[in-house]
Amino acid sequence: MRNSIIAFCLGLATSTMGAPVWAQADEMPVYSVQQGVAISGFDPVSFFYEDAPLLGQDAYTVMWKGVVWRFSSAENQQMFEANPRAFAPKYGGYCAYAMSQGNLMDGNPQHWEIVDGQLYLLFSPAVKDLWLKNRTALQELADDNWPEVIRP
Repeated sequence: MRNSIIAFCLGLATSTMGAPVWAQADEMPVYSVQQGVAISGFDPVSFFYEDAPLLGQDAYTVMWKGVVWRFSSAENQQMFEANPRAFAPKYGGYCAYAMSQGNLMDGNPQHWEIVDGQLYLLFSPAVKDLWLKNRTALQELADDNWPEVIRP
């Protein structure tokens, strides 16, 4: 079952994965984007303060690390601007489980969790279940793979 899920997810990843964005020549690429927008347009601050993530609005946007970030309110935008690293997803918004396997796959803002103040995105409910069963070990593997897995 586990191998089937990985194979399925990797097949989807090749057709849906956003390209990594390089900010400056001396800085690592970081964020997965879809049409130039991080987290599919969801407000990264809302993951921390709402029951479910909120879609950002065009009126509240920030360009950070070469990527557009959208927010649901001016207050959330200001919080992000004050400390973007506190709200940006781990592993550049790529799926944390895929990263633990040394692969790139976009994270899905509908499948996420916050651990120790860090936002993790996952690809699907099945992948989130795999992640939750062995999170600590998988985090270590993902940390070892990040950011090398996105280098060209």
